[in-house]
Order: sequence, then C-alpha cells, then structure tokens
Amino acid sequence: MSPARRQKGAATGAARRLPAVVLALTAWLAVPAAWAAEHEIEVADSAFRPAVIHVRAGDTVTWVNREKRTSHSVAFDASGQESERFFPGERWSHTFTAAGEHAYHCGPHPEMTGKVVVE
Repeated sequence: MSPARRQKGAATGAARRLPAVVLALTAWLAVPAAWAAEHEIEVADSAFRPAVIHVRAGDTVTWVNREKRTSHSVAFDASGQESERFFPGERWSHTFTAAGEHAYHCGPHPEMTGKVVVE
C-alpha cells in the first residue's frame, strides 16, 4: 500500500470517529446544566415568597415582581451586590455557584427580607 493511500485511510478513520467524540464531549459538558434547576420567588404585597428557599449550587433563582405599581430590587447583605430595580411584570435572575446562606433584602424597602440557602 502506498504511503499516500495509508494517509488517506488514517484520515478517514479519524473522520469517522469525530462525530462520536463530539457527541461524547457535548453530553459530558451538558450534564451539569441538566442537573441545574430553576426556582421562582414571587415579589408581592411587599414580601418575598417564599422568604427562605433551598437550592443546589448551579441552580438559578428568579424573582418575579407581581406588584401592581411598585418596583423592587434584590440586594445581597454580605456582598452588597444589588440588582437593578425591576418593575411590575419584570423579573431578575441570579445563578448561585457556591454553597452557603445568602441573606438579601429589597433595596428600596429594606424591611422586605429573604434568604437563599445553597447546599
């Protein structure tokens, strides 16, 4: 068999394996995303509901403003990070990557409090 013919055969074998490798890699990368869950906290009547929520690292929590006229924000006590104000019908999301307790309050209404417990 000529060297050119052997090279062509080697390339064809590699090309045949490529789709399987890409599929396996895609599945491996998608697994953490498949485990992640989404949770919703309702903002209504000047309260966060539920006030305490338990999630896993990688999960996303979305706060939905169900008020009729009032804007709110989510301000994390420890980090000082605060969302933009979100108005009635709007929402704001945050993905939690590390375990721990994340206490928060509403920036304009500090009496509104809640906690996300990441396990």
